[in-house]
Amino acid sequence: MKVPWRRWGSWLGISGLVVLLVIQLVPYGRNHVNPPTVSEPAWDSPATRELAKQACFDCHSNETQWPVYGSVAPVSWLIQYDVDEGRAVLNFSEWQRPQEEATESANAVREGEMPPAIYRLMHTHARLSSTDLNRLASGLAKTLGASPREGNER
Repeated sequence: MKVPWRRWGSWLGISGLVVLLVIQLVPYGRNHVNPPTVSEPAWDSPATRELAKQACFDCHSNETQWPVYGSVAPVSWLIQYDVDEGRAVLNFSEWQRPQEEATESANAVREGEMPPAIYRLMHTHARLSSTDLNRLASGLAKTLGASPREGNER
């Protein structure tokens, strides 16, 4: 007795594999370029920079550590997009240009928006303790300034 769903399942599996192989031809997501670091902010302490490097630099600097799976589409597309957007909003390696979101960074850490949950899930080094998150937020506020709604913590 033939089971029709097995035939459909086989076709769906093969079709999915073909699609996965074909999307590897899309060039987006493989531009793993780390431009040189031009200038950094005047960090309030080496500890703040180290915490920022641990939790923020992969998306918000030119020192991105590109994961091996970051070359496989469609994951590569998501990573490239996140890095491009992160660098555009706040880039610790290009401090000579305006950083409009800099004063919001401490609040983003305090409110748990940064680093994003999906990033923490995939990168254990970014899972900071609550103490380290508080130290990072305080250090970012001192280094970059606090947003008006939090007040200035300098």
